[in-house]
Amino acid sequence: MRRGGRVTNRNHQPRLATTPAPAGGAYQPLSDGDRDALIDHAFTILEQVGMAGAPSRYAARLKDLGVIERDDGRLLLPRPMVEAALGRAPSSVSLPGFCEDRGITIGREGVHIGTGGAAVLTLEGATGAYRDSTLTDLWTMMRVLDECPNIHYGLRPLVARDVTDELALDLNTAFANTAASSKPTGISFTSAASVGPVVDLFDVALGGEGRFARQPFSMAVVVHVVPPLRFSPEGCQIMASAIERGMIVQTCSAGQAGATSPPSLAGSLAQGVAEVLAGVVLADSIKPGHPCIHAFMPFISDLRSGAMTGGSGEAAVASAAAAQLMATLEIPHAVSAGITESKTADSQAGYEKGYTVALAAHAGADMVQLSVGMLGSIMVASPEILVIDNDMCGAILRSVRGVEVKPDYLNIDIINEAVTGEGHYLGHTQTLELMRSEYVYPQLGDRASVDDWVARGAPSLWSRARDRVDEIVAAGRPGHLSVEAESAIRSRFPILLPEIR
Repeated sequence: MRRGGRVTNRNHQPRLATTPAPAGGAYQPLSDGDRDALIDHAFTILEQVGMAGAPSRYAARLKDLGVIERDDGRLLLPRPMVEAALGRAPSSVSLPGFCEDRGITIGREGVHIGTGGAAVLTLEGATGAYRDSTLTDLWTMMRVLDECPNIHYGLRPLVARDVTDELALDLNTAFANTAASSKPTGISFTSAASVGPVVDLFDVALGGEGRFARQPFSMAVVVHVVPPLRFSPEGCQIMASAIERGMIVQTCSAGQAGATSPPSLAGSLAQGVAEVLAGVVLADSIKPGHPCIHAFMPFISDLRSGAMTGGSGEAAVASAAAAQLMATLEIPHAVSAGITESKTADSQAGYEKGYTVALAAHAGADMVQLSVGMLGSIMVASPEILVIDNDMCGAILRSVRGVEVKPDYLNIDIINEAVTGEGHYLGHTQTLELMRSEYVYPQLGDRASVDDWVARGAPSLWSRARDRVDEIVAAGRPGHLSVEAESAIRSRFPILLPEIR
């Protein structure tokens, strides 16, 4: 059974190991001089233009740290104060999974691929129809993500539009994420009032009060700023509540060049760095040294219409530059990539996703977010697209690994044996040894000959993706959340997701 209802665990298989995160950073779109000029300009923006919108209690905290209030109420952030906050902030963050062995470390510890966003539509794999996203769709997306080896973490990719109460939405989103995947996850909150109950739910899932604080497997994704250069009052409150309850926080700056940030890529990047740094200072004012990750998403406008274009070449190079800037400042970070304006799994979706994720990964982004499972400018979610993108990300991560040169790989005897013996390397011991470690193979991509493909009925990539999603969903609940813990959660919280066996 594909969508909703009771699913029977018919064929549950051991989970696939997650691909290790390779070290990126070979691609640096900014020269050292340009990089430093952008960072200096960001500090100047904070000192001379500053931030607006901070609620009074947070403005008071910031002023205690040395922020200056201008006559018009804007808060000016002196560079020495910002640099001091940066010095207190962790340069790496350990993000555990629900199963601790699936945890990841963010901060120059390799390139990690993950979901994100807030899609309001789901693409039906069987019919090609678009409809409102549901709670069951969220479980399906996260369940599929759990079985994708090239995806390291999962932020809530869609909004369950069939849950209308705000607290119920946050609780059910948290439950669906947790029940479906043992990888690190993330959740957005509709209000600060939801944070406490959600953390209580996480405690029950882990087996007792206070357990989540010791194993914070789910991030609080907080939009702390509304570009240009305004704090989000609700975001400030959610951040404070999340920090108080021990959640790792991911802040978010997402200015759109030509709309909510300057039209030049350089100007947009500088404003974005300033907004990220404002988030660092805000977190420091609440609890110095608290683990935070900072999402810097320099979105782009199609200036012919004003609409966002996440799949453009400008978006690709801007996100790569954002990763370079964050790495220079030693800020654990995420950037956006993999966005496409296409509405189907067509060539446009492939090339827009491919070059945006590839550039961000090769630039060494700690987390590449919004990168998988989405269509239509991140308004549409699709589990079929998710498994297709998993193949793409496997190839990209392999390209980031690069060419590994070892003495044994340059062995003259192997060449001599081949040319004087069989005339090829196909059966050589080294070929067999490196078959898995040196090479990556797609789960869905077809490498058969044309004749063999036709003989099998010429299956499309979409049909293979549908089959893979069906296989995962038919396997049922993954098993990391015990039946007892799930029962305890359902008895205490208003869980609306149907039971899945």
